[in-house]
Amino acid sequence: MKRKIYDSLIEWKNTKNYKPLVILGVRQCGKTYIIDEFCKNEFKNYKKINLLYDVDVVKLYKSNDSSEKKYNDLKVLLNFDFDKDDSVLFIDEIQESEELISELKFFNEKHSNVRLICAGSLLGVKLARLNKPFPVGKVTRLYMYPMDFEEFLIAFDQELLINRIKECFNKNESMGVLHQQAINYYRKYLLSGGMPESVKALIECGDDYYNYDLSKLNDIIEDYKNDMNNHVASASEALKIRNIYNSLSSQLQNASKKFQYSAIDSAAKSREYALPLNWLVESNMVQICKCVKLPEKPLLGFVDNDVFKVYYSDVGIFNRLVNNDIKTIIFDDMNIYKVIITENYVANQLRASGIDLLYWKGSRASKVDFLITTQDDGVIPIEVKAEENTQSKSLKVYNDLYHPKYMIRISLKNGIKSIPLYAIFCIKDIV
Repeated sequence: MKRKIYDSLIEWKNTKNYKPLVILGVRQCGKTYIIDEFCKNEFKNYKKINLLYDVDVVKLYKSNDSSEKKYNDLKVLLNFDFDKDDSVLFIDEIQESEELISELKFFNEKHSNVRLICAGSLLGVKLARLNKPFPVGKVTRLYMYPMDFEEFLIAFDQELLINRIKECFNKNESMGVLHQQAINYYRKYLLSGGMPESVKALIECGDDYYNYDLSKLNDIIEDYKNDMNNHVASASEALKIRNIYNSLSSQLQNASKKFQYSAIDSAAKSREYALPLNWLVESNMVQICKCVKLPEKPLLGFVDNDVFKVYYSDVGIFNRLVNNDIKTIIFDDMNIYKVIITENYVANQLRASGIDLLYWKGSRASKVDFLITTQDDGVIPIEVKAEENTQSKSLKVYNDLYHPKYMIRISLKNGIKSIPLYAIFCIKDIV
């Protein structure tokens, strides 16, 4: 399956001064697959190792030998000279060796000609909790997300539809008779989400979506739960992580429009749950949307760190967690969950485009779902609607207070002033 991160990998390959590349992302979003494809396609000499199995590499970097000796011994151990031109070494599951992570600084400073790519399960969690020094400034980080809607359409060989969506977005035109076709694919995306194995299962069932294999998503959720139990500091932390994760579907519906620790447990304190929440963020199982006190540039300078929302990292997983069945999703019968699932979908699409998740909350329950900073027009508010009805009191309040050059409504509506839900991937071009 084509992934847009491939272009970023090419950019990294074409840089003159190489830094080890660290790719972060939620489990099963396709990191290992796309790195493997990139290395096979773009390099003459390629070696992949997995530290879950290549335990001698882990032992090597636990030794007290010098960095240079370890470097040379690694070549012999792998029988691979990664100093050669047009060579690349891919170290998967690098979280198994803190010592090797720390040694990435040595690779960059002493052997910057070497092409080295690293990835791993829960690598973000590991990097946040390292006991060894992290090589700050000595590595390049790339974040990978579940497939966005554009990648989903590519997987279904819908390049012509993508081109038409982009054309209508740029010209501010209606999709006309193609609107329903795009909406149908949008609803299929809500069913599978963006996890590659889940999307593959949806493609394989053809047009018979009632035979879509929901077990793919169920398996991913079980893997997440296992991670919560096995890759934590204590059983107490594991319980808190699970409680936070399970609370999110109701958290997104609360009237306060923010994450509340008390919604997890009436006696819960932020200091007790801050670390477990950070675990979920660093694992990329959830995405944080921070509240902005004043919608001025730069937006990150006006963030209220105590007020935020938390979304699931994939809308397909969200639908599985609340047990929305195939018929409910395909026939758009999600009832009270429809609003928050739609909002979660938009959050996922924006984040996959590299856009920071930020929102505004004013007085009298007014709030704007997302804020973006555009190249030419400053801060622009985005309101998300699950239906075709685009009436919004909050946008009016925001407009009266801050007078943005324009406002964006994302909805099912096929209109000139609104952006359809299937066209969110186009927003990155104005940011």
